[in-house]
Amino acid sequence: MDQTLSLLIRHTADELAQAEAPGEGTARDYRNLRAEAEHFTDLLIHALFPRFAPQNESREKFLEQAVTLLESILARVPLTLRSEEIVLALLANLPEIRRQLQTDLLAAYRGDPAAKSVDEVILCYPAFTAISTYRLAHILYREGVPLLPRMMTEYAHRLTGIDIHPGAVIGDSFFIDHGTGVVIGETTTIGTNVKLYQHVTLGAKSFAVGEDGALVKGIKRHPDIGDRVVIYSGATILGGGTQIGSDCIIGGSVWLTHSVPAGKMVLARAAVTEPPLTRDVITNSILDCSML
Repeated sequence: MDQTLSLLIRHTADELAQAEAPGEGTARDYRNLRAEAEHFTDLLIHALFPRFAPQNESREKFLEQAVTLLESILARVPLTLRSEEIVLALLANLPEIRRQLQTDLLAAYRGDPAAKSVDEVILCYPAFTAISTYRLAHILYREGVPLLPRMMTEYAHRLTGIDIHPGAVIGDSFFIDHGTGVVIGETTTIGTNVKLYQHVTLGAKSFAVGEDGALVKGIKRHPDIGDRVVIYSGATILGGGTQIGSDCIIGGSVWLTHSVPAGKMVLARAAVTEPPLTRDVITNSILDCSML
């Protein structure tokens, strides 16, 4: 490398340092933190399902490694709780997470005729990877751990194309068929025995803005989904006040920003083509969908 290029590199580095935001230069050192978060996630999943782990290790060994790594990560992120309390909370909740994941596995196996075994679901279904990671991250989110839960679910997002915020509350027997493009927002609640298909969005309708022009955080922004609901591909359900009642069916490509009573079927208008229908049709011209 010639001297001119070396001087140019040094000059550019100095200018980049000057361009940093005030205080940014003294911020915490997060180098390798993302890789550590991903390895921590893998270790926990190996502890839950050691039969599928790449290393022939015991559950206890995987848990020991995960706890050691978690303590290292917690030492590098700003916390209000002591790391010991968080580690204990994680360990105490893992048996319940394993029980929940068993219900998710059975929901996938029973809900998809293509699934030949529960082992196939674990090895081949991206949704199970995303749901497993979400359930683990949700424990840490509840405990107020910053950064790490989001890094965990973003790891699963990158691997699977399924984006589940760790703050969402999701009941037992949850299944996402295919899964690519699914988005589940932070304040979403989902009941038990719910099934989603690809490209479903459970999102925010709009964002409240404070007097200073900044977005208001910490408020309910995403919908509530009842028990035994099926939401087909491409459906978009928005808003913190939107409630989908139990036993509803939401058809493909439906756009919803209002609540739906229990036991209803909502279809995009284009799908309602052959009257007479077996139930009364309620048409919403604004939403261009029909409720049966």
